[in-house]
Amino acid sequence: MISSELMEKEEVKEEKGPIPISINNPGIMRIEERCIKCGRCRTICQEQVGIKYDFSKAKREVCLSCGQCILNCPVGALVPRFNYKKVFDYLYDTEKIVVAFTSPAVRVALNEEFQSTEDNVEGKMVTALKELGFDYVFDTTFGADLTIMEEASEFVRRLKENKDLPQFSSCCPAWVRYLEIYHPNLINHLSTCKSPISMQGAMIKNYFSEMIGVKKEDIIAVAVTPCTAKKREITLPDNLDTDYVITTTELAMMLREKDIDFNSLTDSSFDSLMNRGSGAGVIFGSSGGVTEALVRTAYHLLTGSDAPTEFLEFTPVRGLETCKEACIEIGKIKLNLLVIHGMLNIEDILKEIENGSKKYDFIEVMNCPLGCVGGGGQPLGIVSKQKETVERRSQGLYKEDKNLNVKASYQNKDIIDIYKCFLDCPLSEKAEELLHTSYEDRSSILGE
Repeated sequence: MISSELMEKEEVKEEKGPIPISINNPGIMRIEERCIKCGRCRTICQEQVGIKYDFSKAKREVCLSCGQCILNCPVGALVPRFNYKKVFDYLYDTEKIVVAFTSPAVRVALNEEFQSTEDNVEGKMVTALKELGFDYVFDTTFGADLTIMEEASEFVRRLKENKDLPQFSSCCPAWVRYLEIYHPNLINHLSTCKSPISMQGAMIKNYFSEMIGVKKEDIIAVAVTPCTAKKREITLPDNLDTDYVITTTELAMMLREKDIDFNSLTDSSFDSLMNRGSGAGVIFGSSGGVTEALVRTAYHLLTGSDAPTEFLEFTPVRGLETCKEACIEIGKIKLNLLVIHGMLNIEDILKEIENGSKKYDFIEVMNCPLGCVGGGGQPLGIVSKQKETVERRSQGLYKEDKNLNVKASYQNKDIIDIYKCFLDCPLSEKAEELLHTSYEDRSSILGE
């Protein structure tokens, strides 16, 4: 018979041990023989991400698949759920058209895998993907621009109807899952917009396929992202147009396995049709970028004019702070904006909203430090220098935005064309069908 003292010790051990990772987790996995049971992953999940929960009581896995545990594991026991081997299989299949589309945060981090001194390796990255055998390579900033067209239009509609405000951003799948689990009574505040990769996947399968005269079933859409949570996102019923997600680190593994000398590659451009996006789409990869992009387009939707200069380098929502507030006026409309990264920092705000607070009109939430640039699928580095690393990546995106002539999503020629030829207008019946989604109360995961 086990003594009560021993049982108490076992309970303490469970609380301090490694966080449970299901073998079915689509985003991350643990290499058990490497794990030293130090509990660092549990500490990160609870104290950095903000999951305050006794994981042993959950009926199903509570994990957001955000991958912050991967970046902080001292022995490399936690890694992304690898999908790149399956992608290789399709690259060898001559019957399939394999399309890659890359998130902005990848191009400012991939250089770290190859000790390159370049801050932005977009051109080399495109060449590398072609060398691997991808038939087309697109820029997911197109999907980000599409997201903003829909999300800003939705926001303006909510403002006019004074309904379900504040509107929450919905492009971070870890944040969406968090809200569905812990605050399902607030999911009506989430934008119904899919994330940029899911919108891009939908356009590849339902628009691009028609343009090149290929059945959608014969196209394999592969998103290259900084995010492990995207691997979970594409398993959801509304997001099945994206076949695989590979992370920045997986792309580097693919290149090494094929002995491709990344640093010796010359630059190439993204393929046309979904060629590249606006500066607004580029800065999606950094915390505050979604809000800044939304303001640029919302200003146009509300006034018919281009946003003034102060909204093209909107400093109140930039920077390392975990919580950033801004108050702006567009005509006679006063808007209160909030940008947060880290679930730990949103809890008090959510409780205020549940109690009837209407302090904010739009709230952007990202799980990872400084947004997608700090995603769990990004290259590993020295833990003590993570803040410095993600800030450098973020500045790389803002630098690209500054150098682009097209600043706002509605100015993107490819976006104009796709609405004219296929989608009609933002929030149209076709747009609602392909670019929007719904959410689910997942609080039952928590058990009692």
